[in-house]
Amino acid sequence: MEQTGDPHEALFLVLSYLPLLQLLSMSQVTKSLRHAVRSDVLIWMDLVVEKPLNYRLSDQNLIRIASNAQGRLRTLALLGCFKITDHGLRRVIYANPLISKLYVPACTGLTPEIILEATKTLTKLKQVKIDSIPNFKQEHLQELINHFPHTTRKKPRFYHKYGNSNFRALDEDTSSIDVEECPKCKEVKLVFDCPRESCGCLGCGNCIQRCEGCGICLSNEDDEQLGETLCNDILCLDCWLAFRKCDYCNKSFCPRHADEQLTGPGGFVCENCKMKLLDNE
Repeated sequence: MEQTGDPHEALFLVLSYLPLLQLLSMSQVTKSLRHAVRSDVLIWMDLVVEKPLNYRLSDQNLIRIASNAQGRLRTLALLGCFKITDHGLRRVIYANPLISKLYVPACTGLTPEIILEATKTLTKLKQVKIDSIPNFKQEHLQELINHFPHTTRKKPRFYHKYGNSNFRALDEDTSSIDVEECPKCKEVKLVFDCPRESCGCLGCGNCIQRCEGCGICLSNEDDEQLGETLCNDILCLDCWLAFRKCDYCNKSFCPRHADEQLTGPGGFVCENCKMKLLDNE
């Protein structure tokens, strides 16, 4: 049953700070909140779609949600929204010519052509993040570089957060383009430096194996000092010791999946062990 009383005025002040999922949920609480959410253009000017909405967002939903900005969208961040196609993105960018940040990493339904079209259409565009867009070749990258002639190379040290649906970490990288040509395999990907000052390695994740915790490169000599994780990601021993382990299997979460940790009846329990405990009851 819908509430009849109006919410406290302070609640309206926090709307612009809410993640998209909470904002959409808030619009279903009362008529006054629904009106506030739909009519306030300011809270829609930076549209960020992360987990868990990224798995469900379709072209139609994106177009509808973006329309709340009334053509004044500044940031469009679709992190891992694999259902979004060129059609949906095209509709949004042409309706919002003021977009200055376009983040679409792991949006595998997009093509390089729509990215290049966006750079030509959006005259205010300053940053594009396109990691894991399929079939992105060197000629596409060169066209992007020509559009951003003053781009600088600045990669995040904690690279594991960068491509994993984490807007805050993504936004900390101030470079105009996130991808570049890997000096080893020559493919267009995210390329990282080693945080160790004594090491000058440079390469993509496929060419250089790195710790998911601190980003240091892991050579064959490090194999005996690698920590086992629940997701089969690789951690150096120092990082493995720093993360909490499952009380039953003693495997660690890596930083990419730290938000998925569970607490069971016996303390800290991973999903696999929790299921085994339930089966034994």
